[in-house]
Amino acid sequence: MSLAEYIKKISKRIFYISIFVSLIFSNQTYSEKIIENTNNQFNSVEDYKVNMLVELDVPAFRMPKKKYKVFYKNPNKIKVKAKGFGILPKTGLFTSPNDNFDNLKDIEISTILPNKDNRVILTGSLIVDSLKLDMPNEYSRITFDPIVEVTIDTSMWVIENVTTKLDTLKLFQINNYYKMYDDNYMPEKSIVEYYIKDKNLFNWINKDVSNIIGQDQSL
Repeated sequence: MSLAEYIKKISKRIFYISIFVSLIFSNQTYSEKIIENTNNQFNSVEDYKVNMLVELDVPAFRMPKKKYKVFYKNPNKIKVKAKGFGILPKTGLFTSPNDNFDNLKDIEISTILPNKDNRVILTGSLIVDSLKLDMPNEYSRITFDPIVEVTIDTSMWVIENVTTKLDTLKLFQINNYYKMYDDNYMPEKSIVEYYIKDKNLFNWINKDVSNIIGQDQSL
C-alpha cells in the first residue's frame, strides 16, 4: 500500500469517526435541551391551587370518587386537603421534569413520532437506587433494569406520557391530557396505570402511594 493510499484510508476512518461522535454529541445536547425547555415550562407556573377528582379502578378494592384540594408552591412544596379516607399516587403527578429525569441515566432521543407533529420520545434506564423497592439480593438489584420512555410535546413543552418497562413488559404508565387555564397550559386529566403482578414489585407500588386520612398532608 502506497503512502497516499494509506493516508486516504486513515482520513476516511477519521471522517466517519468524526461524524459518529458528532451525532452522539448532538443527540445528547438536544435531549438535554428538551429536558431544560420542559422543566422551564413546568416552572413558569409559580403557585396554584387546584381541585382534583380521583377515581380508582382496582380489582377487589372499592373506593368512591374522591375530591382533593391541592396547593402547590414553587419549586416543590405540595399540600393536600381531603376529608375522610383517600388514596393519591405520588409518582409523576407533582414532581418536576428535572426531578423525574434525575432518576434516569443514559438518556437519549429514542423516536421522533412521524404520525404526530412535535412529539419526541426520550428513553433512559431507571436508576434502581432511586426506588423504594427492597431487593432480595445484589444480583436482583443489578439485573433489574427498567427502561423509561417519556413522550414530550415540543410545541408546548409538556410531558404527555411516561411508560416504564422491564424488557417488553409494561410496568407503569402515566397519560396526561392538557387544557388552557388562564393562559397556562395545565393538565386537565392524568391517568395512572399499574400493570404489576409480581408481589415484590407491587410492594414498591404500595410504598409509592400516599394515604390521605381526613387531615392536611404535605408531600
